[in-house]
Amino acid sequence: MSRYRIAVVVGSLRRDSFNRRFAQALARLAPPGFSFEQVEIGDLPLYNQDDDDDPADQVKRLKAEITAADGLLFVTPEYNRSVPGVLKNALDHASRPYGKSVWKDKPAGVVGVSIGAIGTAVAQQHLRNSLAYLDVPTLGQPEVFLKADGLFDGDGDISQGSREFLQGWMDHFVAWVELHAGRARRESR
Repeated sequence: MSRYRIAVVVGSLRRDSFNRRFAQALARLAPPGFSFEQVEIGDLPLYNQDDDDDPADQVKRLKAEITAADGLLFVTPEYNRSVPGVLKNALDHASRPYGKSVWKDKPAGVVGVSIGAIGTAVAQQHLRNSLAYLDVPTLGQPEVFLKADGLFDGDGDISQGSREFLQGWMDHFVAWVELHAGRARRESR
């Protein structure tokens, strides 16, 4: 049985998304006791404040999944030097109505992969700005900006060339979640 549930938010809708594949491969580096579950964000309606009092079922589902999670893993591509609109839409839905954000106090990690030379550095910074406002304690180091070329082996796992670095990141992320989620559990008693 898992002690820590991690909600994985992938900012790409593409069927064969590098970031979706990366999220799956990265989760396999986690220790026992951690489960990673991707949450669906592609079916959310566009955020409209008029709907705050009667959100769509998809929004209710998203908020329930985030509420049930002990931590968050954001895996984002970079579109036009920022986060994809679908990811920002999910952030907005689950943070509303004002004062009812389900993101608050959920420890998070932010990573991403792209085919570009700077990886997803700018998108991650934009995402971190939003997460800071939403009061999400976000792991700062190490940062993960990777190119897709050579990242995966033939089985879809992390290739040998990146495995040690990403295992180190996962170890930091696990400790971050245990620290923050453990504190939240102690405070709720």
